[in-house]
Amino acid sequence: MTSSPHPPTEPTDPSDPAGHTGHAHPEPGHSHGHSHSHGPAAPVSKHLRKVIAAVLIPFATAVVIGMAVLWPGGAPGHERTGVGFDRQTQQGKVVSLEQVDCKSVNVAQVPATGDTSTPEGREAVASQTGDCKKATVAVGSGPDKGREFVEIVQPGAPRQLTNGQEVVVAYAPDAPRDLQYSVIDVNRKLPMAVLAGIFALAVVLVGRMRGLFALIALAVSFAVLTLFILPAILQGSNPLVVAVVGASAIMLIALYMCHGLTARTSVAVLGTLVSLLLIGLLGSLFIDWAVLSGNTDDNTGLIHGLYPDIDMSGLLLAGVIIGSLGVLDDVTVTQTSAVWELHQADPSMGPRGLYRAGIRIGRDHIASVVNTLVLAYAGAALPLLLLFSIANSSMGSVANSELVAEEIVRTLVGSIGLVASVPVTTALAALVVSADRTPGPAAAAAAAAAGPQRGGRGRRRKR
Repeated sequence: MTSSPHPPTEPTDPSDPAGHTGHAHPEPGHSHGHSHSHGPAAPVSKHLRKVIAAVLIPFATAVVIGMAVLWPGGAPGHERTGVGFDRQTQQGKVVSLEQVDCKSVNVAQVPATGDTSTPEGREAVASQTGDCKKATVAVGSGPDKGREFVEIVQPGAPRQLTNGQEVVVAYAPDAPRDLQYSVIDVNRKLPMAVLAGIFALAVVLVGRMRGLFALIALAVSFAVLTLFILPAILQGSNPLVVAVVGASAIMLIALYMCHGLTARTSVAVLGTLVSLLLIGLLGSLFIDWAVLSGNTDDNTGLIHGLYPDIDMSGLLLAGVIIGSLGVLDDVTVTQTSAVWELHQADPSMGPRGLYRAGIRIGRDHIASVVNTLVLAYAGAALPLLLLFSIANSSMGSVANSELVAEEIVRTLVGSIGLVASVPVTTALAALVVSADRTPGPAAAAAAAAAGPQRGGRGRRRKR
């Protein structure tokens, strides 16, 4: 062969967030090359790259400045209350276990009246007539490492202990010595670590380099969440502002790291940004209108008690924005890729044709994504829904309660943002790829193939 059928790739401008990785046209047999986008991305004109950069560079700069201004420098300290999660904990291990008569260890008192019509009375009688477990637990960490204490496990307890089991123990320094330690949970670190390892292995085996970059982006997302978003909210910063800045940072890092520094990814970023703004506006409007306080359970009550300056309704809105971001990324990247592939398949299609074809693909995506989001929230609130079902409450009263109303607002606002992201992203992608003056891949390949026929100069250059 005297010439390559592949057109040359455009040079990359390192300062251009809408530029290319330099691997837009991989060699045959390497369909993915080293690009992290959905397939080989066709190059776009320098003019379009400048337009996209003019939008994204100020946005990225604002995100960096926002993180610098709001950076918390760590979570504020406080005196532990010993309530709920705000307890001192250590590791422990069950070193011995024996069966004892529950009545002999006096684990429950039968009501003085002997009334067993109540659940408490029936439980007390059952506890005194059954066999209990007397567990000896050794503290495995902290200043009292090696110290042993006794834990009585009733027969009907939801958490049963076994000999040699790793457990989590709570420490109450102000309690009497014999009551300072108690078992509050089992140690699940090993199975959780194994499951995480299987997940990472599956992602890398199937996704290869793209899967590896996705795992790195996931780690960065957790770092932004734990090092910036949570401490900044605890320091008293506005939860909505912190969530917007933090979610924008996660979006920029995750999308560009997973899909490459290309114009296609930049369009997905713009579509995600517009959808997040819509979710923020709708969430703020309906959380205020429905008078949702965000303080609905023991955990939020504890947070409000420890840090009364935190805006709990703003914290609820921040959760809506962050929770919607992950699904938004999927929708916007998929829609952008669909429009790009349609343009590559038929470069003669105009923006209207591309939009119509892309929106037909998006309708299927909308149906599945909305259903996924609704079922995810319903699954998380399933115990609560069971309680309402047991109480024979009507659907109206259930929906009106603040606990359920929060989930409804969260689900519907997020779903509206997801639905809106499809036409918004599809329209942006259709306009960008149609305005591109770069010749399509078929025309460029034909021009490259015809080049050596003009006087043989191409052959001499290739030798």
